[in-house]
Amino acid sequence: MDLLTFRVLLPNELKTFQLIASWYFDEWKIPIEKTLLKLESISLDNSQFQVIAMQGDRPVATGGIYHHVGLLEKEPRFKKHKHWLGLVYTIPEFRHLGIGAELCKYIEGATRDRGIREVYLFSDTAVSLYNRLGWAEVETVVYGPRSVTVMKKEF
Repeated sequence: MDLLTFRVLLPNELKTFQLIASWYFDEWKIPIEKTLLKLESISLDNSQFQVIAMQGDRPVATGGIYHHVGLLEKEPRFKKHKHWLGLVYTIPEFRHLGIGAELCKYIEGATRDRGIREVYLFSDTAVSLYNRLGWAEVETVVYGPRSVTVMKKEF
């Protein structure tokens, strides 16, 4: 198996942005244009970023740090928290191999390197993963048809 590598995406990586947008649409029905606009805007801001995980020359996972996540539309009280880990995605055939955990660790390191000291996330499917990675549960909130756990990590 090829080595797994990670890197922060640059503003000109439009082909990769399009791939990620298709992943997010297929998984969560996030409109492609919305993802493309978000990726273009965050790639110009050092306090927000998108990471791609590569298995050899094949993109297999992604995620990032954002100022705005969907939960903030439903729960505006969380807007006081500026940095959110979100949209962590691994392609189906590479799930359950630890890639998501390694991706999160890489993103956490890049976050610390940028001087960000506190990050939040919300999840209803990977709470145990984030607990293992040292995230603390803050509270559970109703988000659409689901209950999600808001979590926090300090560096």
